[in-house]
Amino acid sequence: MLSKFFIIFNASLQNEFTYRLNFILWRFRNVLRLLMTYFLWRGIFVNSPQVFGYDQSQILTYILLTLIVVSIVLSSPSGERIGEEIANGDLSNYLVKPLNYLRYWFIRDVASKILNLSFNILELSLLFLWLRPIVNLPNNLISIFGFVYAISIAVGIYFLLNASLRFFAFWSPENIWSIAFLTFVFLETLSGAVFPLDILPKTVQIGLQFTPFPYLIYYPIAIFLGKIQGLEIIRILIQSTIWLFLIFRFAQFIWKKGLKTYGAYGK
Repeated sequence: MLSKFFIIFNASLQNEFTYRLNFILWRFRNVLRLLMTYFLWRGIFVNSPQVFGYDQSQILTYILLTLIVVSIVLSSPSGERIGEEIANGDLSNYLVKPLNYLRYWFIRDVASKILNLSFNILELSLLFLWLRPIVNLPNNLISIFGFVYAISIAVGIYFLLNASLRFFAFWSPENIWSIAFLTFVFLETLSGAVFPLDILPKTVQIGLQFTPFPYLIYYPIAIFLGKIQGLEIIRILIQSTIWLFLIFRFAQFIWKKGLKTYGAYGK
């Protein structure tokens, strides 16, 4: 089992460097978006010490953390490839092999995320040397452990959400690309990747708790910043774990239904 894991992991890392231009463009996009957001918020704080309940150091910490969290959670090479393989029939190559298709792509995702994290550390080091921002760090171990656990759950939630969406290529392969793009834009906004979700009206915040989106970006960072503390951290982590389980079951259900359709068409 471990040998199979490392073979897939190593092949995935090599594949990432095969498409160097795509990887460089992805890194450039992340850094550019962060810089634009950073300078926008810094300009807002010129005439005001606090905005939406955040001081300048808190909001700038939030923005810098999004570079790490987005690259870890929302980077998923499996999404596009799963849809392609189902649509063109390449999925058959996996079905005749002794491997779990979801597990295979999850390992590839992990390899991609580790690579992204390595470059994130380099990028953030350079940005810190240039911008020299004042950042807020957790003052207790609970926030640190809560942040790490929340990120781990968020990785699983996004991977399964992304895979579930691509599984609809079993029924509508020609529309899956446009649906996936619109969903990603929608998801980025509601996950907190663009702005902290607690600046939204209270009713909207409560409503979003009943979706998996804020557990991807906002809640992990809010725990890190101390915006969520004590028993509230435990509640959020339990809810995120429940979402992970529900989406996993949903992904399994769609996968099994899709395979029956796939077999019926004889791909």
